[in-house]
Amino acid sequence: MPCNRKCELECCGKNHAHPAKVRQLECKFKKFQFATSDSLLKKYLTSKLFEELKWKKTNYLMTLLDCVLTGFENPDSSMGVYAGCPECYDLFGDLFDELIREYHGDFKKSAVHPPMDWGEPGQLQDLDPEGKYIISTRVRTARSLKGYPFNPGLSYEEYLEIEEKIVNAVTELTDDLKGQYVGLRDMTPDEIDLMVDSHVLYKESDRFLNAANAYRYWPAGRGYFYNEDKTFIVWVNEEDHMRVISMQEGGNLGEIYDRLAKAIQQLDEKLEFERHERLGFLSMCPTNVGTGIRASVHIKLPNLAEDMGSLEKIAEELHLQIRGSGGEHTASVGGILDVSNKRRLGLTEREVIQEMNDGVLELIRLEGSK
Repeated sequence: MPCNRKCELECCGKNHAHPAKVRQLECKFKKFQFATSDSLLKKYLTSKLFEELKWKKTNYLMTLLDCVLTGFENPDSSMGVYAGCPECYDLFGDLFDELIREYHGDFKKSAVHPPMDWGEPGQLQDLDPEGKYIISTRVRTARSLKGYPFNPGLSYEEYLEIEEKIVNAVTELTDDLKGQYVGLRDMTPDEIDLMVDSHVLYKESDRFLNAANAYRYWPAGRGYFYNEDKTFIVWVNEEDHMRVISMQEGGNLGEIYDRLAKAIQQLDEKLEFERHERLGFLSMCPTNVGTGIRASVHIKLPNLAEDMGSLEKIAEELHLQIRGSGGEHTASVGGILDVSNKRRLGLTEREVIQEMNDGVLELIRLEGSK
């Protein structure tokens, strides 16, 4: 297999996948045909579509294999696809458009994501002023720097370039956003574990990202920025180039959302982000295109959690996503759940937050009525 972009371009031409990659893709697809999977990849990657897409390659040298490898290796994935670079959303659009349509609430091929609108964060209320249900609240968004592939396609040098650009930007943030950056290469394993346990940092332990080749050159180019109160954090080169996070204990959604909005508005002046004319801000995972916003609460719902089947149906109606106490792919412990908005595309930032706000208030009402 070619070792770099120049080699492959000379070998195979600009828009033609390397034969070795296609053979590997064909072998894995054949095996995947017999796998038991409820993923959207399994549902929409038909043999006919596979044949149409298997030889295609982006200008960043990303092929269909780079996009679907995680789903082939992890049949239990709900999505099964990561984009290798921004161009994948168009070049492999016949696949991505179907996944996006189903996940984001029937977002059709003719639909266009609206312009950015943060609204008035101060109008949002504290979701749990008495502190009976909500342990903590977190609002994050994903951003990708323009001019680079996503993690599966980044070179060692590009990881470092992205890190440098982001560090230069975040260290100029003002007021309560001021803070410091720490690179993972400068931390001991014990220090990393402590920050991960405190939900301040990430580590290379996600098998879905690992299968997508998102952990290459680890820990080069990775790190995190945090403010003095550790209520504002920026992850560098985890799943996306940037994860911008605002969080704190309790349910004061307005305060947390306001902090995130101020940060993004300042960063917009310093960095150029990848934005698709139809899909909004692009990220590696199709679930995060559009606003990229995931607003979540760690919330105690012991009564509702006794019947997870019914709770998940309620959540679906409210456009919410239910995860376990430890986040994605974990179970609930003691009735504590991670509840967030599901839709990030086709809505403005203000509408995404309002949908989460209303949904969580309804769950609290239902919990209290039992």
